[in-house]
Amino acid sequence: MRICLIASSRYPITEPFAGGLESMTHTMARGLSERGHEVTLFAGPGSTSHPSVRVLPLATVELSAAALADVNAPHPEWIADHHAYLDLMLTLSRTGTDDYDVVHNNSLHHLPVAMASALDVPLLTTLHTPPLPMLESALALSPRPGRFVAVSGWTADAWRHVVDSEVVLNGLDLRDWPPGEGGGPAVWSGRIVPEKAPHLAIEACRAAGVPLVLAGPVQDQEYFRREVAPRLGQRARYAGHLDGQALSALLRRSSVAVVTPVWDEPYGLVAAEAMASGTPVAAFARGGLAQVVAPEAGVLAAPGDVDALTHAVASAVQLDRGAVRAHAEATCSADRMIARYLDLYADLGRQQDAA
Repeated sequence: MRICLIASSRYPITEPFAGGLESMTHTMARGLSERGHEVTLFAGPGSTSHPSVRVLPLATVELSAAALADVNAPHPEWIADHHAYLDLMLTLSRTGTDDYDVVHNNSLHHLPVAMASALDVPLLTTLHTPPLPMLESALALSPRPGRFVAVSGWTADAWRHVVDSEVVLNGLDLRDWPPGEGGGPAVWSGRIVPEKAPHLAIEACRAAGVPLVLAGPVQDQEYFRREVAPRLGQRARYAGHLDGQALSALLRRSSVAVVTPVWDEPYGLVAAEAMASGTPVAAFARGGLAQVVAPEAGVLAAPGDVDALTHAVASAVQLDRGAVRAHAEATCSADRMIARYLDLYADLGRQQDAA
């Protein structure tokens, strides 16, 4: 098949990934290419992928001084995103059927959904987040917004008031996440932002008497300065934003992975990465994590309850790492995810032919 994958125009699909959406899109692009499909990727500058994946250049615009002087002019990043997605969707509306059999939208931008009815090629959108205002607006106005997939049952339920979606759990290329022996410190990984609350992981691990290593991009410097940095020391250290190999090595030697969302996590890719490494998870039961983390692979605590999380850390360390890996193989593999998406692509093609 000829597949166009749409990701963020702002963040590149390259390691170290900005977040789970970028990681999942990379896994899709590589997996589809390895299975012989022709993949084109729309993503931020500097994106890299499988050698056979074609990366689309982003359209850019230089606005006039008069336009930029408008007191109501949007932020330059907003304008850049808008222009890049508008160019892509207009191009797809003109020549999409010449180049592609399906368009798979992994972005959070509203234009792919708002302009879906302008395309003659079928469009599938994966919902990676809780409901967003601009996407709800696009859905309210688009007569044919395409078909939708959610990354967890929780996410599907969260969007059900505006759109129905099928559930396809995110997946990992398990070759990249081999199991390890554990025995080391606890680990917290992800975007360092308030809604991920790594400072609560530090508190829980300190109370449990377990050293902790944090890894991930600092996307909110003020939060890091205020809540995370003062809690670092001999028992909790920050390892930086690690690429896949370094993060995998850290997870393999970790005794437990601590996941501390104070928002409703749509899926929880960091939990899947830990479980694939054989590392059990101790997490707040928010959003999709309750579907991703099974009792044999981790221990869930009441949301926001640091005392309960402390006990979850101590309990999760005792779980069998072989059973944790087996759960990941059964539920978190890229093979399962890609096979399901290929079924959906084929179904969309049949519907298109019948229309």
